[in-house]
Parts: sequence; C-alpha cells; structure tokens
Amino acid sequence: MKIGVAGSVGLDHIMTFPGKFTDSLVAGSLEKVSLSFLVDGLDVRRGGCAANIAFGLGVLGLNPILIAAVGKDFADYDAWLTRHGVDTSHALVSTEQHTAHFTVTTDTELNQIASFFPGAMSEARNIELKPIIDKVGKLDILVISPDDPEAMLRHTEVAIAMGIAVAADPSQQMARMSGEEIKKLIDGATYLFMNEYELALAIQKTGWSDHEILQRVKYRIVTLGSEGARVESIGGTFIKVGCAKEKAKVDPTGVGDSFRSGFVAGLAWGLSHERCAQLGSMIATYVIETTGTQEYQFTSAEFLTRFTEAYGDKAASEIASHLPA
Repeated sequence: MKIGVAGSVGLDHIMTFPGKFTDSLVAGSLEKVSLSFLVDGLDVRRGGCAANIAFGLGVLGLNPILIAAVGKDFADYDAWLTRHGVDTSHALVSTEQHTAHFTVTTDTELNQIASFFPGAMSEARNIELKPIIDKVGKLDILVISPDDPEAMLRHTEVAIAMGIAVAADPSQQMARMSGEEIKKLIDGATYLFMNEYELALAIQKTGWSDHEILQRVKYRIVTLGSEGARVESIGGTFIKVGCAKEKAKVDPTGVGDSFRSGFVAGLAWGLSHERCAQLGSMIATYVIETTGTQEYQFTSAEFLTRFTEAYGDKAASEIASHLPA
C-alpha cells in the first residue's frame, strides 16, 4: 500500500509541572487569567502530527511519503526520519522560515497547556499534491493530519477528486476552523479520526448531529483515552478495543498520532479494523511510556509478547508475519 501523510512537522518543547493546574485556577475569575508555572523539566524533541504518524509507520516497516512544509533547519530532522523509513524527498523546504514549534506543559494529572507556532507550516498551502502523485504513483491512502488549514482543505479536495482514500484527522485545527471548513474535511472521507472531545466540537461547529457526521464518512474511529478506541460506520460496524497495559504514564504527547500510525499500518497489512485498532493502541502505549513522540523503541519479539498479553494469541498470530525483523 502506498501511503501519504500530510500535516505538520515540528519541534516539541515538553515541560513538566509538579502540581495540578486546577489548584491555580480561581473560581469566578477565569475571565482574566495570568499564570506562570515553574516547571521541573524541559525536553526538546522532534514532533509534529505528520512526522509522528510517518515515523510510526516507518518503525513498523512501511515507507510513508511525508507531504509537509518544513523549515530551513530541517536537515537533522530529515536524516532522522529517513533513517526510520520515511520518504521525505517531497517535503517543501522553506527558504525563510524555521520548522514549526510546539510548546506543552503537563501537570501531575496529565492535563496539558500548549501553544503552537506554525513557522514553515504556513507555507504548506503552496504544496501541489498532483505533481507528487505524478512522481510516486497514485496513493492508496492519504492521511490528512493537522496542518495549515488551507493546505488541509486543498489536499482533501484534490485527493477525493483523484479517487484517493482520505483518512481525515482534523483534530487540533478544529478549534480555529469554521464549521463549513470542518464539513469539507469530513465529507467524503474514508476514515475519520477524532477523540471524544473533538467529535463533540465537530457536532457543535458544523451543526451536524453525531449520526449525520457518521453518514458522511465510511468509517469513524473515536479514541477514548485510557478506555481505548471504537470503530463505527453507518452500516452497523461497531468495534471497541481496550488499551494495552502501560508500564508507566510518562507523557501523553503524541499518543493520538501514534494510534493513527498503527491503525493505518494495519490497513496496509490487510488486517481487520479490530486488529488495526489494537495495533494502534499498542503503539500508543509505547508512546505514553516515553518522553517525546518519536523516542519509543521495541524489538518485534517484545512487541509481539506485549500484544499477545493485551489481545490474545489469535490476534498476535495475525500481526506476527507483518512485523519488521
């Protein structure tokens, strides 16, 4: 399967606050908030939704094509992704901007406060999808993850017009996009990825009901945090899978991206949607155990052992032959 992954590439500045944000919030005064948190740690890691998803696919032995705008400081990140199986040759490299930056602080309850500076990502609207496809051949699926909103809309329109299956992942950009823009990202997608809050936000901003959103896609995958994920369709599909048990909850940043990489890898391997969701949940478990979104490591034998413990022998036997040596 030929997989394209469009979206952001960035550097994550990850900080930890040794308390609860809610302890600093004063009821009745939330209309004027001015807070500063003294943090215990700072890690600078590679990130960005498209890069995280592509990295996960690469680690699982696939060779996804990254479709993104990156900064003039991309060389080191480029080498890292290439070394992990990602085709970065079609990324648009800005001559002026630096790669996007994401800053997030996590408290002891795993609540997060974050901000995002787009940098070179704002040039993603200049990426033409058709010339890339002319070079690499028709994509079997294009994941459209959070990116410059105009780029997301253009990629969606072009991909659907060309008969390419779209895996829509508007997530973080829904807060700034209008209801009409969100409708265009959802309508006609083969797969729609959202968490529970994002689904509620989509319902609010589009004016569509839960049922109407489900009608406009082939399959909808809703992640449920520690409860796992569900896959559903208007045709009656309903699958729910739980999370593999984590060794520790270290950092939730990038967990959703990693779930998507595992799910899409399962599609590429021809697995059932249940196995796809289990594979995504297993990768997500590795990420939550690690600081950083692309720092997790495993051997195929270790992965298979943990997958067996979480989902049973039959499930493990169906993925075993696909795992990279």
